[in-house]
Amino acid sequence: MNPYFVWEDHTAADGWRPFTDLLTPAVAAERVGVARETLLTMFGLDPAVVPVRVVASVTFLGVASRLLAPPLLDPRYPDPGQLFWKPVPAGPWPIACTAPAGGGPLARDAFRERILLGLVAPLLEVFRAEFRLSPKVLWGNVSSALAGAAGQLDDPAVWALVADLLTADPLAGTADLHGRALRRRNCCLYYRIPGGGTCGDCVLRRP
Repeated sequence: MNPYFVWEDHTAADGWRPFTDLLTPAVAAERVGVARETLLTMFGLDPAVVPVRVVASVTFLGVASRLLAPPLLDPRYPDPGQLFWKPVPAGPWPIACTAPAGGGPLARDAFRERILLGLVAPLLEVFRAEFRLSPKVLWGNVSSALAGAAGQLDDPAVWALVADLLTADPLAGTADLHGRALRRRNCCLYYRIPGGGTCGDCVLRRP
């Protein structure tokens, strides 16, 4: 499909870092700093108009997409210790997984417990605390990432899972699903960066 749906094979000699490193505030801050510097360089922006917390929100959205999309395509539910990542200056982060491929149907309870709560929630808490971001914004990013992946797969089973997950915590109240169109009740904040604009599912756009 595209890099967001790929978990690579892990080889220790290839420079992979444990996913659990990202749960250290200093590592999260370093990655957000790299993303911010990349934005400043690519678009020639003044640092004063690129808030760190906005870059943190967008960075979290990207990492959440990398955690959520692969198990929608290939159902498997790794523990945090079975994931690894590589630092890159921009674009989807390479992620490797040592959990065996499941090969079975999507399981709502497993996806919620192992992916949403087991992988995404701890990382979300780091970004919430380190960058003073609202949980509503961050969980809205998760809902947006889920719907974005579902839109690319266009699989009725995946859309049913997304609809189901949006009815219960931690995603309840973050977005509304109308058929296969998601509308957030919050915003990832990217519009605050000059030229950023709003996403297609943003609450700030006209219905």
